[in-house]
Order: sequence, then structure tokens, then C-alpha cells
Amino acid sequence: MTLLYPEVSESTRVLDVPTHDPDHVRGAMGRFPTGVVALCAIVDGVPVGMVASSFSVGASYSPPMVMFSVQNSSTTWPILRRAVRIGVSVLGSHQSDSCMQLASRSRDRFDGLATTVTDDGAVLIDGAAMWFDCDVYSCAPAGDHSVVVMRVHTMNIDDAGAPLIYHERRFHGLAVIDGGRA
Repeated sequence: MTLLYPEVSESTRVLDVPTHDPDHVRGAMGRFPTGVVALCAIVDGVPVGMVASSFSVGASYSPPMVMFSVQNSSTTWPILRRAVRIGVSVLGSHQSDSCMQLASRSRDRFDGLATTVTDDGAVLIDGAAMWFDCDVYSCAPAGDHSVVVMRVHTMNIDDAGAPLIYHERRFHGLAVIDGGRA
């Protein structure tokens, strides 16, 4: 008789109950490497932008949709959400300084950044690894965050660009292992 599942032995692994301390949970979740995106648009004639490391592609392929989560305490998202179109720039491995600038609460987020603005007001960060021009499809509450799904209208990639990776509260680049085979 062939077993469909390997025999399971008693594990010594103990899982902890998450605390209500956001720093504890954020630290644990930060062990998962993610890309970093800039979400930007022109709203009332002014560029508005924020960054997110919770971005996910492939929420849907037909129609193409992407998603991210945003803290309910964000003061930028309620403004940015009013935009007709939102530019999503998957930041490149060389753009950690741009990421920090776009996340700043104390300085001009766009000062000195090279950008492209679409006819519909989506702002794209030049030098990124990938770009999407989106509109908000849905927004659903999820604890102290909201999950935002966006419909992709247009997109482009920089074949030579590698994405910026956020892991353990630091920025990293990608490395190919074993000639590209995992």
C-alpha cells in the first residue's frame, strides 16, 4: 500500500500566539521578503504618494488586477484614493533612497525625483523595475488595515531592472542562486 502523505511524527515546534503589540507582529511578518512599490498620483493638481511593501501581483489575470494593504491610520491614502488613476512603480534595487523619501512624513516626497505623469494623472517613478497604471476596484476592511484591489489599465517592465526587496526591516537586492535554478 502506498501512502499519499508521509508519516507525520510528533513535532517539537511550538507556535506562539501573536501579541497585540504591532512591533512584535511587524517584526515577525518582516521575515517574509517583499518588493516595495510607490503608489502615486496627481490629486487636486498636487503629486501625492506613498510606499507599500504589501503589494501583490496576480490578484486576477483576466482582468489584470493587483493588490496591497494600507494601514487605516494612513493620512496619505484617503487623499490618494480620490485619484482617477494611481501609478504603481515597483521600485528598483537602486532606489532605496527614493523609497525612504516617498515614505517620509517630514519632507517633500517628490523633490528631485524623476517622474512621468500619464494623461489620467498616474505618477510613475522613473528607474523603477515595473510600472502599472491602475484605478481602485475595491477596498475591504482587514483589521487595522484595508485591502485594496486595483484594476490594471496599462503596464510596462524594465527587462534589465531588478526590484528592491524589503526583508527584516532592511533593503536588499536579488541574487541568482545556482545559475537561476532554485
